[in-house]
Amino acid sequence: MTTSTHLLRRRRFLPLFVTQLFNAFNDNLYKNAMVLFVVYQVYNSPNTEGLFSAVASGLFILPFFLLSALAGQLADMRDKAAIIRTVKACEIILMIIGATGLYLAWKGIAVETVAIPLLLLALLLTGVQSTFLGPIKYAILPQHLKKDEVLAGTGLVEAGTYIAILAGTILAGWIDVEYAAVGIIITSIIGYFVSRQVPDAPPQGLVKEKLDWNLFRASKNLIRETMHNQEVFYAILAISFFWTIGAVLFIQFVPLAKNVIMAEPEVASLFLVIFSVGVAIGSVSINYLLKGTVSARYSPISVIAMGGFVVAFYFVSRLWAAGQPTEMLGVTEFLAWPMASFLLLSLLGIAIAGGMFVVPLYAFLTTRVPPEQAARTIAANNIVNSGAMVIGSLAAMALNMIGISIAEQLLMSAGMCLVSAWLGKRLYNAELTAAANSPAS
Repeated sequence: MTTSTHLLRRRRFLPLFVTQLFNAFNDNLYKNAMVLFVVYQVYNSPNTEGLFSAVASGLFILPFFLLSALAGQLADMRDKAAIIRTVKACEIILMIIGATGLYLAWKGIAVETVAIPLLLLALLLTGVQSTFLGPIKYAILPQHLKKDEVLAGTGLVEAGTYIAILAGTILAGWIDVEYAAVGIIITSIIGYFVSRQVPDAPPQGLVKEKLDWNLFRASKNLIRETMHNQEVFYAILAISFFWTIGAVLFIQFVPLAKNVIMAEPEVASLFLVIFSVGVAIGSVSINYLLKGTVSARYSPISVIAMGGFVVAFYFVSRLWAAGQPTEMLGVTEFLAWPMASFLLLSLLGIAIAGGMFVVPLYAFLTTRVPPEQAARTIAANNIVNSGAMVIGSLAAMALNMIGISIAEQLLMSAGMCLVSAWLGKRLYNAELTAAANSPAS
């Protein structure tokens, strides 16, 4: 029996895993149903569509930047399982708001004055929810798992998250928006009841600390206290660049599918599906390569490969645009189109290499700090990540506003992979130095 299979049979892991599955599924069912409907049914301008996609991504990311310090403090100083249950209960309310926006948009009632603001409000609240769950889903693992199970657990959470993204994305592209409105409410209710099965995870510090409600001071102190560990420092920077690349790619997928590939929403959904499958494959594969050891050994080469696949995706997109179809393509017509397989293989390669790059880095954040500081370390990571992703979103918005084509923006992501590779190499060097200086060496 593999470690992964063993964990999926244990209550100390399975309810958390399933709760995260439902959370990622619902977030993506809602987010993609909203973006696909607005891009395909409301707006009719590539720049406006790209701008809306960037605004939506920025709103989702913003709470991570503002609230991660508070989320990390709560997760380290309070029972993590209790926080999960509270957040999942709040999800029911915010999904009702989102469902109302979807219904009004579907009916064509006050679309731009009421429906779209409601949709964006619900997306912002979804970001708040994910901000408070983010530190817990990784920081709780060392508390419930054995040391040699943490990497496998991290990989399973990451892979499961992307499988759930896959399922939510597929549904968003294939079902009508009114069914998505009902689905997100039902899923939030089921997710709440599953979350009640997560075993208690009380704070591990000996002294119950006070919460710092000054968000900016707490964020600054949190980052300063976390970054003194070289391994954690480079892991956070590398993850931040990775998610900046991911943010730019995700922003462009739907507008690119519509305006460059000339494809229906189902094909835009297929792009996101392929990306999710690839990250899941990469997340599981790296655990087998590292045999349960937390290491950045393969991170530099993984992200260089990712950059190579981004460049390949860019050139295939350019060639596609040169012989662009005159009518919108469904999935069958898209798959029959010349070079479709090269486009999808490039996208799959980006995702697999990305998953192999990022999973070990998350494991660094929970295994290189004391257990009572793990959630705050994840929270510091989320603050830096979200700041980098907001910068990526703003850059994408600016490029759209000045008329830079969507395909050309892909090259920005490829260039950033080189920076991530350098950071991955610095992390591996720090890892070797720490191992050489450890008492056990």
